[in-house]
Formats: sequence, C-alpha cells, structure tokens
Amino acid sequence: MLLDLGPELAAAAAHPGSNFTLLDWGVVLGYFLLTTLLGARLAGKPATIRDFFLGGRKLPWYAVAGSIVATEISAVTFVSVPFVVFKPGGDFTYLQLGLIGSFLARVIIGYVLIPAYYRREIYSPYDYMGNRLGSGVRGVTSALFALGGVLAQSARVYITAIVLDLVLGPTVFAPLEQATGIDGLAWSIWTIGVIAVLWTLMGGITTVIWTDVILFGVFLIGALAAVVVIASRLDGGFAEMIAVGQEAGKFRFFDWDPDPTRAYTVWTAAIAATWGGVGAYGTDQLMAQRMFCCRSAREARLAVISSTAGQVVTFLVMVVGAGLYAFYRAHPLSGEALASYQEKGDRIFPIFIINEIPPGLTGLIIAGIFAAAVSSLDSILAALSQTVMSAIVLPLRRRSGARSGQDEKRDVLAGRLLVVFWGVVLCLAAQLADKVAAYYPSILDLALAMAGYAGGGLLAGFLLSFLRLPINGYGYLWSAPLSVLFVFALVWHQEWTAPACWAGGAVLLLSWLLAGLRRGRRPARFLATTALLAAGVVLVLLVNHYGQFVRAGGTGEIVHVSIAWPWYAPIGCTVAFVFGWLLADRAPRAEAD
Repeated sequence: MLLDLGPELAAAAAHPGSNFTLLDWGVVLGYFLLTTLLGARLAGKPATIRDFFLGGRKLPWYAVAGSIVATEISAVTFVSVPFVVFKPGGDFTYLQLGLIGSFLARVIIGYVLIPAYYRREIYSPYDYMGNRLGSGVRGVTSALFALGGVLAQSARVYITAIVLDLVLGPTVFAPLEQATGIDGLAWSIWTIGVIAVLWTLMGGITTVIWTDVILFGVFLIGALAAVVVIASRLDGGFAEMIAVGQEAGKFRFFDWDPDPTRAYTVWTAAIAATWGGVGAYGTDQLMAQRMFCCRSAREARLAVISSTAGQVVTFLVMVVGAGLYAFYRAHPLSGEALASYQEKGDRIFPIFIINEIPPGLTGLIIAGIFAAAVSSLDSILAALSQTVMSAIVLPLRRRSGARSGQDEKRDVLAGRLLVVFWGVVLCLAAQLADKVAAYYPSILDLALAMAGYAGGGLLAGFLLSFLRLPINGYGYLWSAPLSVLFVFALVWHQEWTAPACWAGGAVLLLSWLLAGLRRGRRPARFLATTALLAAGVVLVLLVNHYGQFVRAGGTGEIVHVSIAWPWYAPIGCTVAFVFGWLLADRAPRAEAD
C-alpha cells in the first residue's frame, strides 16, 4: 500500500530489524518458556472432553474476561490500529465501534443469550440451536462458524507473520528460503501455527485462557511503553504529541455521517456494530466458548460485560498511532524503513518498535505480538475442534450406547487430532490472505470483515431457535448459505464474481429440489417455497450487479464502493432469518427449557 505522507519522509533510518538484540531474543524465548510452563501448570491434565473443551466449567470470571479481551484485541488490533490513526485522514473514530456497539452487544448477550445457554450442559451455541431446530441446523451452524473462523483468524495470523518476517527474515527465514525455495512469510506463518498447535494440545481451553490472561498484561505494558518512548523522543514531550495530533485532527471521535460505505460512524456503531456484536460475542464459538467455562450464568455474564474494559488497550494503541504521526513528522522515515512502510502501511508500528524501543522492551513487545497471533490461533483451534466434536463425534458416540473411561480418552484424542487438522487448514488460509488484503484499506478491516460473511447467518440461527417460532429448522438449511452468498454478492463486484453467484445460486436451487423430491413434500407448499428460494437467488444476482455506491474520487473520477464491513453481519442475519422462516415447515411451538 503506497501512501504519500509528504516531502518530510526524507531522512535516513535504520534497516528494519537491525536493532533486535540478543537481549531481545532472550526476552522472547523467556516469555514463551514462562508462558508455556505456567499455562501447562494451571491447566493440569485434561482427563475428560469436558475438561479439555470447557475447563471443567470451573474457571474464574476474571480469567475468562481477560481471555476474551486478549482474543478480541489480537495482534491485528495491536499492530494495525496505530496505522488506522497514523495514516492520512486517520483518527479515533474506530473506537466508536467498541465503546458504543460492542458494549451494547455484551449487555444483550449477558442478559439474553447466557441465561438460555446455561439452562443445559452444552459445549457450543450450535448445540443450543441443534436442540431447538434439529441436528441439521447444528451441522449448518458448525459449518458457518468454521468458514467465518478460518477467514477471520487466517488474516490475524497473516499480519503477525508479516511482523515476524520483518524481525527474523534477514537472519532466520532468508537462509531457509534459499535452502527450500519457500518464502519467508510462509515460514513465519507455519512457525506461528506449530507453536499454536502445541499450546492447544497441552491442556485444551484452560491453557488457552490462562496464556491469554498473561498476554493481556503484555499488551498493556507494550502500549504504555510505546507511548512513553514516543513522548520522550519528542522535544515537547506529551504536549507536542497532543498538539500535533489535534492539529491533524487525529483525536476526532464522533462521525455522524450516515454514509453506509463508511465503517467508523456513530450510526454504524449503534446499529451495525451492536447487531453484529451480538453475533460475534454470543454465537461465534471463538468467543462463546469462554462463556461456557465459567462456574455459573452469573459469572459468565460478569466476564462478558466486564471484558468491555479491553477498550482501554484499544484506546492506548490509538494514542500510539497519534504519537507515531507526531514522531515521524519530527523524525521522518527513509531508506529501507520507508520502503518497508510503503509496501505495507500496517508495518509502521513494528518498524518503530524495532528501531526506537530500548532493547529488552523491544523483545517483550515483539513477544506479545507473536503471542497474540498464537493466542488467536490456539483459541480458534480449540473452538473449531470443539464444534466438530459436538456436531459429529459426540453424537456418534451417543448412538453407540454406554460410555466408558476408555471412550473419554478416545474423545480427548479425537479432539487433539482435530486441533492438528485445523492448524494445517488455518496456516494454508493465512498464506492466501496476502492476495485478499489488497482489496481492503487496512489489514484491520480485512480481519474484521472476514467474520461478517458467516456471522449474520449464525445470529439468525440463534434467533430462529430462541424465539420459539412454530417452525422447524428445515428452511434454515438453505437460508444460511443463501445469506453468505448474498453478502458475497454485495461486497465483490469483479468480473469473476457474477459467474460465482450464478453457480452458487444454481447449487442451492438444485439441492433444494432434490431434497424436496426425496421428502415428498406437498406440491402446493413445495412450489411456493421453491419460488421463494428462486426469488432469493435472483435477489443475489441483482445485488451483485447493481449493489454498489458511486461517488467521486479524490481526482474527480467515478469510484464504485461497497457497503462498509460492519453491515455484513446485520444484512446476512436478515436474509438468513427471513428466508429461514419462510422456507421452514410448520411445527409445534418449542417448549421452554
């Protein structure tokens, strides 16, 4: 990404990574060793699948809250948010999404979703939906979660791999690239993947949560240290940093623009971020899994709502972004550091860390960024594995009859094998993220947008089951994939996307017809619902062709833009809910638990 920051970017700067000392290496290795040992000790040895995936439902609420914060922030927030403020036109408007939308979403989850989940011993929200609407719904929601999880977390691994390659590339990955022909970014991705798999295998979700708590502390220390170092390098200290930021409009918080193509506005925060946040924190197993680890519904509610305090870290890294703007106006980039930044703007904070932060502290911050990617990856590994266990493995076990202690051991082994499988899948997906990143203004937007493709469908599944409508889950089996296809058609408008939408629509209709013929449904009802699904497919094609906004670019040219990513989930939820209701068979109203 090339950005014109003006003629000031002309002075010399050190080669990125040249100031990473032996002390920094020692801190990184020591951090991982200490975290691994502590996580293993706190986790113990999981004897049952309940221990491995739910932590025995005995984890304290404050540990769960810290884990939610660390997972939510991840390396993407820590690395990319400073760039969102630093770049031309950047400001604090991103924080609206967290302080308004995310907070309201957590309150709704705490008082609506959590009581519903805690009425039964379940492992995921998809168990709840499956119990209400049928096993087919459990399978579809599990597949939706897998899709959204792989898309979103692969982007998080990708950005950390960029940082790791920046630090280790010249000394570690370059020789490996020469010997194997595999580029340094790929080596970086697989390094993260291997460590994440090992951490997850150690003790399941308990290890994940306790290592996340440690990571939360590192985030705070790193962000505070960066702000202090920036201020100390400016002649006017904090006063200069604030004055320069105010002059450039960096501290603007509210944006009342109703334009739906803008991601960071009050309206987007209050409506889209709240709506989508209920799905992200309440129906996405990556976050919801932590709720199931608490001792009671009350503690789970306390953990979810109190995790809003994580916005303090987001605020601090946004202050870092404003500070970086002031620092590089006084001490401009050039040379290889400038070239590295111009290639990928999100590198601006890592470049500062490597070249300006004192030795030792540099290692701690880099370790935190690296550990954040590992944390995000091991979190999604545990969640994906648990979801597959709940949707496929455990139902098969129940059909086999009586269970024994040997069966419990086999279940734990199956869970571990699934962790390895998903680790490979996510690392492969992270290598593909580099091609998609060019279509988004920052990697932060890329990572947050990816989960939106499937997130709306998941929330619709919860609503259809929670509202106890007099229907079954049959319609949802088609409305959920229709919602994913609709969001795809709304976002992507390249030449190749029209054939993809036609193909996706054809598969949906064909599968619907074949399933209907097998079930022997009533002709009148079958024709009516087929026409409804066909109308949904036509709507997808129309949205793909016409669903763009046109406005003038900076030079007066016509620019075609899509709706902002926070609206993906609400739109997908609406499509999945409406068609899931219209296409469903009528059934007795579900009874309360």
